[in-house]
Amino acid sequence: MLLNPDDFEDARQSRDPRFDGRFFVGVLTTGIYCRPVCPVKIPKKENIQLYQSAAAAAAAGFRPCLRCRPESSPGTPAWSGSSWKVSRALQLIDQGFLDDGAVDELAAQLQVGARQLDRLFQKHLGASPVEVAQTRRLHFAKKLIDETNMALSEICYAAGFGSVRRFNAVFSKIYGRSPKQLREKRKQPRRTEQAAIEITLSFRPPFDWQSMLGFLKFRSIPGVEAVTDDSYARTICVAGVAGDFSVRFSQDSNQVAVMINHPQSCHLYQIIDRIRSIFDLRADSAQIDQFLAKDKLLKPMVNKFTGLRVPGCWDGFEVAVRAILGQQISVKAASTLVARIASRHGSAYTCANPQLTHVFPGATELRRANLDGLGIVTQRIAAIKSVAELIASGNIKIDCTLDTDTFVEKICQVKGIGEWTAHYIAMRALNDPNAFPHSDLILRRAAAPASGAGETAALTARQLLARAEAWQPWRAYAVILLWRNYQASLN
Repeated sequence: MLLNPDDFEDARQSRDPRFDGRFFVGVLTTGIYCRPVCPVKIPKKENIQLYQSAAAAAAAGFRPCLRCRPESSPGTPAWSGSSWKVSRALQLIDQGFLDDGAVDELAAQLQVGARQLDRLFQKHLGASPVEVAQTRRLHFAKKLIDETNMALSEICYAAGFGSVRRFNAVFSKIYGRSPKQLREKRKQPRRTEQAAIEITLSFRPPFDWQSMLGFLKFRSIPGVEAVTDDSYARTICVAGVAGDFSVRFSQDSNQVAVMINHPQSCHLYQIIDRIRSIFDLRADSAQIDQFLAKDKLLKPMVNKFTGLRVPGCWDGFEVAVRAILGQQISVKAASTLVARIASRHGSAYTCANPQLTHVFPGATELRRANLDGLGIVTQRIAAIKSVAELIASGNIKIDCTLDTDTFVEKICQVKGIGEWTAHYIAMRALNDPNAFPHSDLILRRAAAPASGAGETAALTARQLLARAEAWQPWRAYAVILLWRNYQASLN
């Protein structure tokens, strides 16, 4: 389904970066599709068609622009006007689900028929799941060709193509030239096996990344994470192999510079997808802020703290352990306990950053680990091991494959885990923009109307839940906003 050009004409004429990735411009006179921020001469309105996604423009027969590079856009906001099924499907596709699986399997994962899933994709994205997945592979490969020195064969498999022959055929069809021809102008040495991969990721302004880094720094795990005023680094484990990455923000750019050290480049897209999730890079802050500002309570907060986003996490189990340990103790004390677990049961790790010394242990390691003597109370140890057992046995996955209601119901069966802990994990690990830990005391205080009662004034959990009805489907962003405003009120 085509978009109405009149609805986006101002954004197109001004090359507004806030709309980057929200629509793509198919130029009828050239057969090319562009980002709305493309630096070339703006085509006349009668010569364009607007598409909801890059995949829709590609399916209509347009070729990607070599100037604005659609592969470098922040992408289509997964939750922008989409159903839960489409949003989860996009997240699974971004994780490479269709690289090995079929659309029928994707639909089954989402408990919907394949035809219904296709109809939903056509409605919200203007393209089928297969077309979206192919565009994702194509764009990622093109970005690696332009920005890295990886061998073309290495790029082929990192992007999810099954063979070099297929890789070359798709590129020749879409770009009118082979991957080798696209790279010919970049006369740089091939990357050595040990060298880090450097790449940039775009985001839409506004983005208060300083607040994001502040949130992550306050909760960082010593030895596993290292956070500065403009950077974040951590150790990782993918497919049983350790590595690390770092990201650096800049005031002068709507991009983040990423450096990845991992010996298996076939997992590169998975790593980058998780990095996007940690920093919520796909979010459309302008749209979310505009929505939340309709609420009288939130409006002055939105005006004061624009561009707040929901911090994600590298691993759902890790954030679950952190949330369990954080019950009824300070954030600093919880960080100390998590660091002790990482030091005793995690793998030692050495890299260029001396602050990164350990990889956090997975569920398999912790389900039978001895956690005595670390200062953790018995009830918390039992809860951690119960969650580890659920994950290791395959009875639960703490990722976007579960909707929040199902996840909360399952995880709350573990003794010692209540709704607050469950919703907090969902907010950060399931990437659910509507997750809402309504029993949180700070939230109940922050949302309470001024009454002169001081620190003790607070809504009940039920009152807060009712109050937050108007904030759907962006309640998780309201949580970050309320927390940020409450913190500022104490300073």
